[in-house]
Amino acid sequence: MAKAEKVTAVAELTERFQSSSGAVLTEYRGLTVAQLGELRKSLDGHATYSVVKNTLTKIAATEAGMTPELTNLLSGPSAIAFLEGDVVEAAKGLRDFSRANPLLVIKGGVLEGKPLTPAEIIKLADLEPREVLLAKLAGAMKASQAKAAGTFAALPAQMARLLGALEAKRAAEGPAASAGQSAPADQAAAPEAAEASAEAEQSSEEG
Repeated sequence: MAKAEKVTAVAELTERFQSSSGAVLTEYRGLTVAQLGELRKSLDGHATYSVVKNTLTKIAATEAGMTPELTNLLSGPSAIAFLEGDVVEAAKGLRDFSRANPLLVIKGGVLEGKPLTPAEIIKLADLEPREVLLAKLAGAMKASQAKAAGTFAALPAQMARLLGALEAKRAAEGPAASAGQSAPADQAAAPEAAEASAEAEQSSEEG
């Protein structure tokens, strides 16, 4: 490969590392062209699978700021799945293909700048797809909103019952309070009536 071609290849790989959310490094020793085509088809929309040259990829990965954990794995026939869509679906595609074709070896990777071991990539593949997780989240939010709406809807009825109970309590206390207030007035009026009657009798006797 000419020097200019190498420079171009490194620049392209660097851009792919930088524009992808992650990358999974694999070894494909023994796989046929047809099998590699099948793998690319299974990853379509989620990752692009490219056979790479280790020396140039190390340079590109270093320039892109990839972790040494990834560059240290660049040995033997290497190919990289650059993650561009749903990373869970991409991980599932790689896992399922490697199970059916053991010659594909998942060596490790990087996601959002953090290194991933083969076991972590398999664990990532076991997660539910993004659409399912979003649907569950939306369902949970809808249930919470419905519960809140039911609580608010019940408030007017609860307030009406509370006000009704208060009015009933006041009505029951009203007559007793009125009776209690009139008793002292009657008691105060009795002596005055007695004095008026005595004065009238005295005037009659004097007359």
